Amino acid sequence: MNKNDEVEYCNLELRFDRQHIQDLIKDLIKEGYSLYWSENESVFLISVRTGRKLVKLRFQRIKDGFKLVGDYMIRDARLAEWMEKLIGDMRGHAVVKRFRDRQIIIENILFGEVIRLVEISGYQQRVLYQKGPLLSDQELTKLFYSTHGEERIRDHRLAVDEQLDRLSEAMRGSDAEAVMDCTAKLQQLTRELAALEW
Repeated sequence: MNKNDEVEYCNLELRFDRQHIQDLIKDLIKEGYSLYWSENESVFLISVRTGRKLVKLRFQRIKDGFKLVGDYMIRDARLAEWMEKLIGDMRGHAVVKRFRDRQIIIENILFGEVIRLVEISGYQQRVLYQKGPLLSDQELTKLFYSTHGEERIRDHRLAVDEQLDRLSEAMRGSDAEAVMDCTAKLQQLTRELAALEW
């Protein structure tokens, strides 16, 4: 990122507990940022000074912790890198818009991974990267706010672990029929899991 570039972070979906927010504050101080924070019943606010600008990170209180909310325009290259690392580490969701010269690069990030990359120059729009089948904007929005996919992946991983345990027992007991049955189920579960994670 060049120093003149601007990066806008929209539709953020990052979840935190209190300890993680305290660690974020320590990390930002270590990076040399001047900051202050405040809290009320609904919001934890961290204000980070970047040159003459002040970036206010808003963490909304939710049932099991906090959620980073809002849209943020960042011109500081180090803070932008920190934000992107945070999205990746937290396996969060976001739409990241990079403004440079007369061009905009838009990244759709789902579970910390870029799933779509679009370049806009003037009136022209070009898809540079698309993971999996093309999704409409409505489908992408629904996917961003859905936890159904994560739950299905978790269930499939548990089922794979269960089948591996059964396979191990069948092999110890020299039960060829059970070994074949477990192997077939594992192959099916693995294909389904790969499709879900794709």
